Amino acid sequence: YLPITETWIYAQLRNLASYCPIVYAYKAENLNIYPTENIRLLNLKTGIVSFYNFFNKGWHKIFNFYPTFAVNLFKDRPDLVHAHFGPSGYDFLVLKKIFKIPLITTFYGSDLSSFPVRNPEWVVRYKKLFEEGEFFLVEGNHMKKSLIQLGCQENKIIVQHLGVNLDRIKFMPREIGGDKVIKVLISASFREKKGVSYALEAFGIVKQSHPELKLELTVIGDSRGTQEEEEEKEKIFNILEKYDLKDCVNIRGYQPYSIFLEELYRHHIFMHPSVHASDGDTEGGAPVSIIEASASGMPVLSTTHCDIPEVIIDGKSGYLLPERDVKKLAEKLEFLVLNLSLWKEMGKAGREHTEKNYDIKKQVQCLEKIYDGVLIGKAGIIKK
Repeated sequence: YLPITETWIYAQLRNLASYCPIVYAYKAENLNIYPTENIRLLNLKTGIVSFYNFFNKGWHKIFNFYPTFAVNLFKDRPDLVHAHFGPSGYDFLVLKKIFKIPLITTFYGSDLSSFPVRNPEWVVRYKKLFEEGEFFLVEGNHMKKSLIQLGCQENKIIVQHLGVNLDRIKFMPREIGGDKVIKVLISASFREKKGVSYALEAFGIVKQSHPELKLELTVIGDSRGTQEEEEEKEKIFNILEKYDLKDCVNIRGYQPYSIFLEELYRHHIFMHPSVHASDGDTEGGAPVSIIEASASGMPVLSTTHCDIPEVIIDGKSGYLLPERDVKKLAEKLEFLVLNLSLWKEMGKAGREHTEKNYDIKKQVQCLEKIYDGVLIGKAGIIKK
């Protein structure tokens, strides 16, 4: 709790009205960005931390649960557990039985796509989770189908949209400024599935084709230091060299959410061409940054990937292209930079769609109805 990019989990916690959240996590980070009152940690910073953590890990390896969480559950006596990501749900199965607590699990992406590919043992683990867990939440219908394919009963799956804070994300129609600079924004980690390299290449093609236009691109994101992400970072910088983009591309690294919001309103077009990664990783649903960009009034260029087509209305709030098709991506980017009059209408369509389907207040109300339905044992009231 909580990676800087996982704003959507924090949004759920902060907007709960009828329930008091208690966070159970292995360790804590970014508490200055995502403060929470009640948090229970495995990785304690004490003089006996090494022995303490070794004991927890060893016990978990043998008995499939963390003793520290058992002690905290005994004290907290929660009404239900909402596990974020499939592996967290699996880790609570033993404790669910011991304390007789209903368990809801939300799948978000890599836990559903790449985990079972990288380690087939997760297919077996998930089947156990599907049998014993009460309900499973997913972002959209693509994720729902994927969960069914893994063996989950359809009547246990609920499509629960992630929401964004529309009080904080104001609508602003995009117009070209007096400097006549057209500004494109990318916000994503340097992971293959994010498609940053394809977005940069498409930008490079348009830049070369239209030297008369003033084009700028900002990238918010970075590698987290893994081998795969460092390789992706190298690919990104090679594209900058290939198209000689250093003077018009600003790579800002990871930034706090407040800076991301500021950058949204400084730019005109948002790009996020997600792809199925070679290791099986996918977005699962749709990146929340796409929802936020659309809510702010920006046309969005993305792909027909996972549940993104439920977020971006192709031809109305943006354009959706085939994965890895740089040529078509460049064509649509070129179309947008040459047809500025489309920005307002596309931005308006995106805002209306977000208000209807991705308002965090409405979505958390739906989430609390799911909690209510589980606790009173009437699954019928939470069908969507």
